[in-house]
Amino acid sequence: MSAPIDISISIRGKAENVNAWYIEHPQIVPWEYEGKPVSIAEGAAVNFNNILFNPHAHGTHTETVWHILDRQVPIDRLFTKFFFKAEVITVAPEKQGEDWVISKKQLQYALGNKKREAVVIRTLPNLADKKQAQYSHTNPPYLLEEAAVFFRDKGVQHLLIDLPSVDKEKDNGALVSHRAFWDVDGKVRTQATITELIYVPNHVEDGLYMLELQIAAFENDAAPSRPLLYKVI
Repeated sequence: MSAPIDISISIRGKAENVNAWYIEHPQIVPWEYEGKPVSIAEGAAVNFNNILFNPHAHGTHTETVWHILDRQVPIDRLFTKFFFKAEVITVAPEKQGEDWVISKKQLQYALGNKKREAVVIRTLPNLADKKQAQYSHTNPPYLLEEAAVFFRDKGVQHLLIDLPSVDKEKDNGALVSHRAFWDVDGKVRTQATITELIYVPNHVEDGLYMLELQIAAFENDAAPSRPLLYKVI
C-alpha cells in the first residue's frame, strides 16, 4: 500500500494536453476581479483559477451508463467501495480493414479463466506520447462488440483502457461496445463503469493488482479519475 502506481493522465491547461473529440484543449486561467487577474504572479494574495475542461476529452475519466442513456446515474454517487481486484493485461490491437481492433479471442488469451472485478487494458505500442496524444480524426483502436460482451459475461464491473473510447471514433452513434458492456438492451448494469485515457507505464507487469479507483466528486455522467494500482505480493 506504500507504493501506489498512478495510471492516470492529469488535465493541464496546455495545447499539449491529451485531447479527443474535436474540442479545444483545457483552460486553467486566473479569475479576473475588477479587471485584474487573481494570480500571485500578477500581485494578488492568492492563486484563484477557473478551469474549463471536458472529462471525456481531456484526461483520465470514469463514466457511468448515464453517458449513453437518458437515465441519471451520477458518478459521484455510484461507489460504495473504491478498491477492486484487478488484472492488468497487455494487448496489441489487430488490423481489421482500415481499423485496429481488440477482439474477444485476444482477451480470452490474456485473461483466461481469471475472475476479476476490474480489468486494466494496456495497448501496444505503449509510448509515453499517449499522455499528449491528439486523437481527433485519427481512428484510434477500439474494442469489438464481442470483446465488450466477453467482459460483461465474465462479470467485470470496471473496465479501464488507455484509449479515448471503447468504441470506434466515428460510428454514427452506434456505441456498440458501450451498449454491450452496460447491457443496455437487457438488464442494465448501472453499477458498472468504463474508464478511458489511462496510461500504464511499461515497467508495470501484467498480472493481479488491487485497484483503487479515485473519482472526483462531480454530479455528472463522468468525472476525472485517478486509478491507482497496488501490487499483490
